[in-house]
Amino acid sequence: MNHAYDVIVIGGGPGGYVAAIRAAQLGLNTVCIERYQGKDGKVALGGTCLNLGCIPSKALLDSSLHYDQARHGFALHGISILEPQLDVPAMLARKDAVVRNFNGGIASLFKANGVALLEGHGRLLANRQVQVTGADGSTQCISGQYIILAPGSRPIEIPAAPLAGEVIVDSSGALEFTRVPKRLGVIGAGVIGLELGSVWARLGAEVTVLEALDSFLPAVDLQIAREAQKILGKQGLDIRLGARVTATEVQGDRVKVSLSEAGEEQQQVFDRLIVAVGRRPLTADLLAIDSGVALDERGFIHVDEQCRTSVPGVFAIGDVVRGPMLAHKASEEGLMVVESLVGHRHPLNYGLIPSVIYTHPEIAWVGQTEQALKAQGIELNIGTFPFSASSRALAANDSAGLVKVIADARSDRVLGVHVIGPGAAELVQQEAIGMEFGTSAEDLGMMIFAHPTLSEALHEAALAVNGRAIHIANRKKKPAPSSTAK
Repeated sequence: MNHAYDVIVIGGGPGGYVAAIRAAQLGLNTVCIERYQGKDGKVALGGTCLNLGCIPSKALLDSSLHYDQARHGFALHGISILEPQLDVPAMLARKDAVVRNFNGGIASLFKANGVALLEGHGRLLANRQVQVTGADGSTQCISGQYIILAPGSRPIEIPAAPLAGEVIVDSSGALEFTRVPKRLGVIGAGVIGLELGSVWARLGAEVTVLEALDSFLPAVDLQIAREAQKILGKQGLDIRLGARVTATEVQGDRVKVSLSEAGEEQQQVFDRLIVAVGRRPLTADLLAIDSGVALDERGFIHVDEQCRTSVPGVFAIGDVVRGPMLAHKASEEGLMVVESLVGHRHPLNYGLIPSVIYTHPEIAWVGQTEQALKAQGIELNIGTFPFSASSRALAANDSAGLVKVIADARSDRVLGVHVIGPGAAELVQQEAIGMEFGTSAEDLGMMIFAHPTLSEALHEAALAVNGRAIHIANRKKKPAPSSTAK
């Protein structure tokens, strides 16, 4: 029997499960289809973010940071301890427990909100029909008034470094090392590569990051990227730019990597190699030939600004559509789509999606970079403030990095905020709220910030935009703007 629903969501990741919950809250008969199975063999909601990406990696980042601080940081606080002992299996068990806790939390939210869950692989057919194939091969067909495609993405594989057991792994496999590799290679100096490299470097691995591009973090503001490269290098990450991997050869429990660097062919041996060169949309076997949904040449689904596909009533969100592959972007798209179904307006400002790299210190930004704005011919006023001048950061012995605020020289409107330092993600989010409402640097400078806090660095950087910083010398005195943009 073909069961009919108001809303069918394919994919239970951060875009799909949020969309499903909100649809049910709005009174729509909703089902979510998910096939991913956890280590216990049961279907696990949360997608890559919860099960294989954001959450488990942050659990290991925090655990590894605690270990590193125990080894190198406690003495500065007057705390003397014996040499800390590392228990990698216990660390992994904690990571898995965090994931299971949230898996169960989403399942409970489904029950509380009346979202039906179908376990299996969803495939869109013609006329908004969806075929669901279970793990046992059984199939059923359901129909929906509205379909939301949210299947997520998967790591990109490269011919030069095919995955090989525990020796050559992708980002998921890098979360499962049961011991610390002595020599670890990472292909890709992007968000995932730097975060995973940081985890294992803190735990004692000699980490070499191989990046084919000649520039480091090209999407990041150049000043922040340079500071990040310097800090991460001091932490033990050997970041080699312009190093293109051409071949790999597994030799027992090691891997020999051939690479081209500065026009020379080289070879290096690692105990483990992580391939972290990006992700691709998971659209394979998602769409029947007659579904009518159009893909581009890279496998992304064509959508408009409201995430509508080429088929009426069918939407796509998250990693399978244009824009950054970020969990929070997918979630907000899911909310936008569902609320539009009942006539609510929920427009998204794609220009103000915060981005974060969870190294230590964190790297975060919102808005545009200095180089992008100058390329548009916009005259800028820029204020920076180092965490070395922050009383809160110094008290915590965590004072590397800086805050950078970029404003339009004519209107004083803030166009970008870029931070590397403690609490960078939280500081950027503060100003993302202000930028949504058109705040100026003067507005930010006139606000009262609690003392001592890390957020005072944001305050001082905003004051520095117009030459009014108090706790650092101003590069150039400037009169306060007579009016501010709103």
